[in-house]
Amino acid sequence: MNKILESCHFVSEQSQHVKINENKIIEFSNNFLQKNVTHWFANSPFTLTKIKTEELLNFLLIFNSINFSYWGKPKWQITYKDKEIKGGSYCMITSLGKALENNFPILDAKYLSEIDENDFAKILEGNIQIPLFKERLQIVREIGKSLLENFSGSFSNLIKQTQNDSQKLLDLLIKYFPSFQDEATYKGEKIYFYKRAQVLINDISQVCREEFCQIKNTNKLTACADYKVPFVLRRLGILEYDESLSHKIDNKIELEKNSEEEIEIRANTVWANEIIKQKVQENFPNITAIQINDSLWLEGRKDFPEDRPYHLTRTTAY
Repeated sequence: MNKILESCHFVSEQSQHVKINENKIIEFSNNFLQKNVTHWFANSPFTLTKIKTEELLNFLLIFNSINFSYWGKPKWQITYKDKEIKGGSYCMITSLGKALENNFPILDAKYLSEIDENDFAKILEGNIQIPLFKERLQIVREIGKSLLENFSGSFSNLIKQTQNDSQKLLDLLIKYFPSFQDEATYKGEKIYFYKRAQVLINDISQVCREEFCQIKNTNKLTACADYKVPFVLRRLGILEYDESLSHKIDNKIELEKNSEEEIEIRANTVWANEIIKQKVQENFPNITAIQINDSLWLEGRKDFPEDRPYHLTRTTAY
């Protein structure tokens, strides 16, 4: 196992507030259909097909660097071509697409490194100011500076150092872009998630066709611990919360970042997804954890009358 799985397995075995119902995993896995596997870009309101590879890679880096924490009341939303866009990630990718259409040079590392706050506000303009606006602005500037200092302004130059290996790419992302260092401490042990970094790697593998960015070993990517996937796993009965945690989530009481409860939700999400993958592989040997993750995430966009809230944590991690 890689260190993400090892650390999340440790949390799962020690968890006090979250449990995995393996009978529900078996039930879900037996009914899993490979035809349901699709990358989340398939439903994106903004298409990336017209962007050249080198620019597309910079676009994906920027997008995934600020793709987090959209919840709130009211929730941040945007309008594109007179249509209201739903879903935080889809709003973000469309906002960046609109910026390109409106000639904001967001793919230029120098521009990013010193981007004006007013420009950034226009790019992310919606019904309200997006949560963690200042944090996103700082991250974008850090991305631009690191691209300039280390990779001549082009993310493709980092990818070319990885020999197309997903794990080498993960290590370099964490090394050169601090916002991707998604880690926590639980009962004295370091826990690793790297949610946004892994999503970025998967996105690259799905949409880039040039040989130098054909990412190998995507089967080593894990689930991406956010709030939508555990929401679906709870809906399915796979994740079970104790009374105290259930009360907090169902009453929309915010969980502190890196609290035991939040770490247990995220870690058990990763580990449950891994068990699901192992079960589903009995019928579909080539299925990967990240494909299971994408399938669950897309299910989270569906509304059911009996749905309970997802957990709330204000964080740049997801």
